[in-house]
Amino acid sequence: MTEKLPSSQMALTLLSECGCSERVVAHCKAVSALAVKFAKACENKGLAVDVNLVEVGALLHDIGRSKTHGVDHAIIGVEIAKSLNLPESIVSIIECHVGGGITVDEAKKLGWPVKDYVPTTLEEKLVTYADKLIEGFRVVPIEKTIKKFSRELGECHPAIDRVIRLHEELFPLIGDLNADSHST
Repeated sequence: MTEKLPSSQMALTLLSECGCSERVVAHCKAVSALAVKFAKACENKGLAVDVNLVEVGALLHDIGRSKTHGVDHAIIGVEIAKSLNLPESIVSIIECHVGGGITVDEAKKLGWPVKDYVPTTLEEKLVTYADKLIEGFRVVPIEKTIKKFSRELGECHPAIDRVIRLHEELFPLIGDLNADSHST
C-alpha cells in the first residue's frame, strides 16, 4: 500500500479534534478492536488483509458523528476525511460502513451523491461487519442487529439482506471471535 495512514493515536486525536463525543470515541475503539481481531483471523487463514487499515479505518468510521447522528453521518464523515487529506482507503471505509452498505437507488432516495456505497474490499467489509456487531461499545450477536434493523427499517428492507450476506461471507473466515468478548 502506498497511502500513508495516520497512526491509531492520530486517528483518536482527529476524532476528538473534530468534536466526537466520548461515547462515539468509545464506540469507534470497540469497533476497531473487534475489526482487528477479525482481520488477524483472516490473516491467519492466509488472506491478504491490511490490518493497520482496518484498525485506523474502524477508528475513523464514525468521524461524521461529530456533526450528525443521522444516516448521513457517513457522507459528512467523507467530507471531513477529505478535508483532512485522509487516504482514499479510509474515505472508502467511512462512506460504505452504514448498514450493510447503501445501493445507488437508496443513495438517490437519501439525497446522497449518486453512487454505490456497498463495501467491496475485505477491509471495508470487516469494518462494516464489526460495526454491526457493536452496540454502543459492547459486542452483540448478529441476530440482535438484524432484529434492530427490522424494527427500525421494516422487516423487508434490503439492508437486512446485505447484513445477513455480509455475516454469511465473513463468519466462515473469522469464526465466533466475539464469543469471548460479550463482556467488553
